[in-house]
Amino acid sequence: MMKKIKIVRNNACSAIALALLFAACGTKKAVVSSSSSSPNTTMKTPKSNENNAFPKLNFIQKVADNAVYATDIVGDLKLNIKANGRDISAPGSLHMRKNQVIRIQVFIPILGTEVGRLEFTPDYVLLIDRLHKEYIQASYQQLDFLKNNGLNFYSLQSLFWNQLFLPGTNQLTSDLLQRFDAQRNAHSSLIPVTVQNGDLHFNWNCNAESGLIQAASVVYQSQKHGRSTLDWHYDNFKPVGVKQFPAWQSFTFTTTATQRKQSVQLTLDMEEVTTKANWDAKTTVSPKYKKVETQDVLGKIMNL
Repeated sequence: MMKKIKIVRNNACSAIALALLFAACGTKKAVVSSSSSSPNTTMKTPKSNENNAFPKLNFIQKVADNAVYATDIVGDLKLNIKANGRDISAPGSLHMRKNQVIRIQVFIPILGTEVGRLEFTPDYVLLIDRLHKEYIQASYQQLDFLKNNGLNFYSLQSLFWNQLFLPGTNQLTSDLLQRFDAQRNAHSSLIPVTVQNGDLHFNWNCNAESGLIQAASVVYQSQKHGRSTLDWHYDNFKPVGVKQFPAWQSFTFTTTATQRKQSVQLTLDMEEVTTKANWDAKTTVSPKYKKVETQDVLGKIMNL
């Protein structure tokens, strides 16, 4: 019995570590500082067809307006990760407080004990390994593998919250929405909303009637770093106030930047979607836990 529990614990820890690997690479070059746009950032919008009567700006605004009003999204979930030939499942929970934190917890099946915690805030990333009583807490600038990939809290938040986003901003205004493009296809129930930013192409497939985002993709292509793609799918929308939130999310990151093609898929299947606010957005790490050097943690993740 103890051997079985140990295996379950190790699988759960692998799951949370792989989640961090996904987060580190999944938004490769997709985001920049939230406080101000980089002076070197150039936004390109595909040319629209002047003969197209489709009111694309109205539709893009409709998609943006679908964002939930709630400040908190909380729910228990089933977590599944597929990577490196492994298929790992474990119970967990998702706690998000807008503009403050995204937290994924992983538990031991049946026992319900937390074994891992991954937390993103606007200022730092926190990974806790409760099995080995170790943790890492570092700013985005301290984590080279995040800094070099341009990871930003606000863009990651937009993906989790099923919203449009624009690199270099943390809020979409009417003027910014004009940088997006949308083209309707009479033979499809989905309308792609797109924007180009240098080597990055962003695409959101939205329901033609409701404007709900059904899928999002980010494609990064460069001669130096190869090709990386992030595909994010949404389903099982639940009412949150007068808006809808996807209780099921699955995202896959594929890259050739690591000299060989690698892929990781993370699926979050929420049992419920609540707006409970009676939880602390800040995690306090026990003084009994050992702080691990950034590079050591990265090496541990890469060797899973």
